[in-house]
Amino acid sequence: MKPEAMKHEPEPAADTAGSLPHADFRCGMVALAGRPNVGKSTLLNALIGFRLSIVSPRPQTTRHRILGIANSTAGQILYVDTPGLHRGAKRAMNRSLNRAARSAISDVDLVAQVIEAGRWTDEDEALYAALVEQSSPRLLVINKVDLSKDKTAMLPFVAGLVAAHSYDEIHYVSALKKQGLKELEQAILQRLPVQPPVYGEDDITDRSERFLAAEMVREQLMLRLDQELPYATTVEIEQFSDRPDGIAEIHAVIWVERDGQKAIVIGNGGAQLKAIGTSARRNMERMFERKVFLKLWVKVREGWVDDENMLKKFGYTD
Repeated sequence: MKPEAMKHEPEPAADTAGSLPHADFRCGMVALAGRPNVGKSTLLNALIGFRLSIVSPRPQTTRHRILGIANSTAGQILYVDTPGLHRGAKRAMNRSLNRAARSAISDVDLVAQVIEAGRWTDEDEALYAALVEQSSPRLLVINKVDLSKDKTAMLPFVAGLVAAHSYDEIHYVSALKKQGLKELEQAILQRLPVQPPVYGEDDITDRSERFLAAEMVREQLMLRLDQELPYATTVEIEQFSDRPDGIAEIHAVIWVERDGQKAIVIGNGGAQLKAIGTSARRNMERMFERKVFLKLWVKVREGWVDDENMLKKFGYTD
């Protein structure tokens, strides 16, 4: 699938809006909600058939609402990958992520609460409490079932959940192995309103290439840096332009909080920064389907994670 929707200023497709492809065509917004690290981004990518949302083993990899569009003859599903809702948010950015997650579940046609097979935590319970305040239908999606060796052990776990919580349906999936996704998609479509598509049939997101480029650099920071350092970093695209030779020229700044962090991101002789840039550039070229010239800088802004003005500058308050 070509990422034709990822223009610098994407807009809903005017040629499809306003008319039903057929009498039972359905379209609506679906929030993929859950605590950090339950596999929401992997699930989004699997459902739309395209690697859109960045993925790493670390919690809180997703910091923004990411829209992924799944088109079929039956309908158009607008999936929203949300930041993980977590408790004990002491820093301004964490509070901003929680606000974004809560906002995402308040204005959708359906919410899919994603949990990890065999685990139900206080954060899962807190999210459920927020969901019951909404009028939208809710599905429970139990992810990572492929990691459960004894499937029968999950029966009492699910029975306990059903006894204490109310969901329209429960689905067992493996986002990584792409198991159970067709059944989940059908259950979602059944609960969406009959209405025309919002976007064109080739669209996969409403996010720009500029935004996605920043995310791909940040993904490498999450994958390559140790301990808590990735959480002290963010990425700002200062330039994104297409040169006459067809190459996309991208200039990006990696922001950190302290000089010591800057040294770690750069690495010995610049080796770490070069590796980050090389991997990010290759991912960009695959997604954007053209050559990319990527230039990275590392700059220090002390306390940016707690600076509301900087958070707004970096897009964490949209």
